[in-house]
Amino acid sequence: MNQDNSILEGLSAVQREAVVNYEGPSLIIAGAGSGKTRVLTTRIAYMLAQGVDPSSILALTFTNKAAREMRERIEKLVGPKARFIRMGTFHSVFARLLRENAERIGYTSSYTIYEPSDVKNLIKAIIKDKNLNEERYKPQNVAARISMAKNNLVTAESYGRNSTLIQNDSAAKKPRIWEIYREYAKKCRQAGAMDFDDILLFTNILFRDFPDAMERIRSRFKFVMVDEYQDTNYAQYIIIRRLSQHHGRVCVVGDDAQSIYSFRGANIGN
Repeated sequence: MNQDNSILEGLSAVQREAVVNYEGPSLIIAGAGSGKTRVLTTRIAYMLAQGVDPSSILALTFTNKAAREMRERIEKLVGPKARFIRMGTFHSVFARLLRENAERIGYTSSYTIYEPSDVKNLIKAIIKDKNLNEERYKPQNVAARISMAKNNLVTAESYGRNSTLIQNDSAAKKPRIWEIYREYAKKCRQAGAMDFDDILLFTNILFRDFPDAMERIRSRFKFVMVDEYQDTNYAQYIIIRRLSQHHGRVCVVGDDAQSIYSFRGANIGN
């Protein structure tokens, strides 16, 4: 049995079609337990068996565990070349790419990434400094509001100019959220730190403001694949679209009935 046949062994006709047609855009929708991730890993293994350069493949997942398991499964099928695929979570992959271009966005390559507890503590300190009522401006709720803004690519400056957001905050009796956001963004930059949402926000800003950096990254990754696509938010969607808009080799896999990150801005409309 040749390698192609051994890789495709056990797949249904529909799964096989999703695996072998890797040159154009693909949207793979299937229910829980139907082998979506298996199709994605087999597709990547098949591509490598056809001679595709592993370093030209970008595979994005939502957990480090999922990325690790996918790589292990691909390695079993095609061997050690699987190690050269750029595979990981959105945040781990783009944090590394941002470090390569950090000076463009006003950071050093050794920037710190704040954990959610760091974010909450900083916001709590800002609320205290501004003598705001912590019962009304609960740090966790303010952090969620700022996170949602960033995931929709709304910076602190643009938040302050957005009358709809300001009116919504006033209606919720929290009219000073934009001030907290502005101060939070300032303190993060002073500390040379980003939170997880900043990684996606600043990746988009890098791509928008420095087309040469985007083109360098885009030319590196000739195939873009996303697992659990139903959980992507707007910031992630725009990154994927920008990276794949020229070559069109994008494959997204998901289950439209299983989106679990709507609280974090996941948009099934993507």
